[in-house]
Amino acid sequence: METIDNIDNTNESLEEETYYEHHCFKVDKGQSLVRIDKYLFNLLPNASRTKIQAACKANCVLVNGKAVHPNYKVKPLDEIKILLTQPPKEFKLIPENIPLDILYEDEYVLVINKPAGMVVHPGAGNYSGTLVNALLYHYNNLPTQKQKLSSDWILDRPGLVHRIDKNTSGILVVAKTELALQLLAKDFFDHNIERKYIALVWGRLANKQGTIKGYIGRDPANRKIMKLFDDESKGKWAVTHYKVLEEYAYHTLVECTLETGRTHQIRVHFKSIKHPLFNDEEYGGKNILYGTNSHKYKAFVENLFSLLPGQALHAAKLGFLHPIKKQWLSFETPLPSGFNELIKKLKNYSSNSA
Repeated sequence: METIDNIDNTNESLEEETYYEHHCFKVDKGQSLVRIDKYLFNLLPNASRTKIQAACKANCVLVNGKAVHPNYKVKPLDEIKILLTQPPKEFKLIPENIPLDILYEDEYVLVINKPAGMVVHPGAGNYSGTLVNALLYHYNNLPTQKQKLSSDWILDRPGLVHRIDKNTSGILVVAKTELALQLLAKDFFDHNIERKYIALVWGRLANKQGTIKGYIGRDPANRKIMKLFDDESKGKWAVTHYKVLEEYAYHTLVECTLETGRTHQIRVHFKSIKHPLFNDEEYGGKNILYGTNSHKYKAFVENLFSLLPGQALHAAKLGFLHPIKKQWLSFETPLPSGFNELIKKLKNYSSNSA
């Protein structure tokens, strides 16, 4: 029997949270020669042979540091690393006729502009009205694991490579084939994706551009949110580059470029420098942090809060190498109407208070 010296099931996560897992195996001394797709199929209970073969074709299966084909024969003491799209949790999903704002589509990928307020995939308290429910209605054969239950399929995260938060608007890419899913997952894992966000933060930043770094992990005091640490044992390395686009009386509009992608990365980073995102309740941005103490100003800010469902954050640009056609694709979307109205009011306030 083979022995498993080390299994790393940790998932890279993004503000856009990605869906893949990384396994490492060392083959036992007595292992007989066997195809690697068969070997891994027997070892990984949640992975189909098709999924493993797609991982091989995407150069996501390494033996002793080199990519191998599905017919590679496993040898004793081989060190195997495999990157797989994450096996789903089981949700009974119902397709729902929810319109999609499609920016691009071919037979391999789909690029969508997600509105703020839409959850990407079902989870606790959100079992309908999600992007996944919409995808199931409009597309029949997106790559995913599935199991028949009564007259419905149990499906999870069909085609999803990454996500953005419920109240973050902007661009997502969805894979339409297993190979496209695997290749895109690898590009996210290797940080080969271009991602730019627009955010409105409280206060004026000391520098017109800069970089925020640190290790992001779960906040021990509140497991629902993340926190920035100096200790690498407490989180994953995260880097956000920013530049100021516009300044208002008590707020700043910034463009953020992600070097890494971690859960709530931008939100955590700006909270860490005491400039949380406007209207971000989880990270302190729904409090009036800068400005005057007048009732008029407080009423003005409360009115601004009502323009957005949550944090003022928009995934404005996404660039990636087409997984099959090998062409660089780049997409941009303007700020949604509520965000635009927010900026307009801040400009007027700044002009009138100057």
